[in-house]
Amino acid sequence: MSQTVVMLSVIAGLGLIMMIMLGSVVIVAMRPRLRMKQRIEAIGTLSGGNGVTAKAETRRQKRIQDKVKSVGEGKDKDSIADRIGYALLQAGLQVDIKVIVLICIAISVVATGFILVSGVAHPAIAPVVGLVAGVGLPKMVLGLMASRRQSAFTNNFAEAIDVIVRGIRSGLPVGETLSIISREFHGPIGEEFTMIVEGQRLGMTLDDILVRALKRLPTAEFKFFAIVLQIQRQTGGNLADTLENLSEVLRDRKRLKAQLPALSSEANSSAMIIASLPFLVLLMLSVVNPEYVKILFTEGLHLVGIGLGMMAFGVAVMWKMINFDV
Repeated sequence: MSQTVVMLSVIAGLGLIMMIMLGSVVIVAMRPRLRMKQRIEAIGTLSGGNGVTAKAETRRQKRIQDKVKSVGEGKDKDSIADRIGYALLQAGLQVDIKVIVLICIAISVVATGFILVSGVAHPAIAPVVGLVAGVGLPKMVLGLMASRRQSAFTNNFAEAIDVIVRGIRSGLPVGETLSIISREFHGPIGEEFTMIVEGQRLGMTLDDILVRALKRLPTAEFKFFAIVLQIQRQTGGNLADTLENLSEVLRDRKRLKAQLPALSSEANSSAMIIASLPFLVLLMLSVVNPEYVKILFTEGLHLVGIGLGMMAFGVAVMWKMINFDV
């Protein structure tokens, strides 16, 4: 009995010591944060005049956050016709929507007829193939064209922002600097800024102009530019310095994107080798021992399907790992 009491006393003592040590560690770890919080509260009390300046700064930050959230909103409210129209604008095409619909119908009919006439697949899936071809092929083409146009815009966007910065510092209004870019720059930059200038001449608000421009050019770089203009119009500040910082950020993003192929070259080579190795081995075996390989495509055809599926999954995972988004 006495030994049990002694053991319980020892365990209780060790537990108390551990709790004291844990509390001491927590206090030591939290002390810098508590001091920082006290200093921040003291600075806010001294400089805010009973918290008036701090409350004003909080309201200003809230307005900025609301403006950032509002940029680019309204995409889900567009109809299908509007989305097709914006897809055409993103691709830089001035084509009527009816023409695109007719092209989609023609592609669908041709694909369906090809499946029915050629007999490469069961006739029951011909409508499905036609629907996928009629919708997917034009969408893929428009996506590629839009991607090229956005890349062409982004490559020279930093230079356009530099022109705006120099114009503002020389005393020109923002609207005049935008007009200079629309006249002096060619390609997507000139086209987009021409639309912005024409919208201002028609009396549209800057918010509406930028929302429409973001739907035509939904890139992160142009979204940064739209946010800067809207925040500056709402809260004020030195627009030239802000745009100069934005130009430096865009140049750093462009420089990092240019370095990505070199950084991921080793992973790309490994993925290509791993993906092509099974086919090379199969080719060598078919030359050395065709009868051995023939069994795989007769009795083990299901294994071929499983292997191709696993290879596709592995390649997709490796591509996702080396595909960096900046």
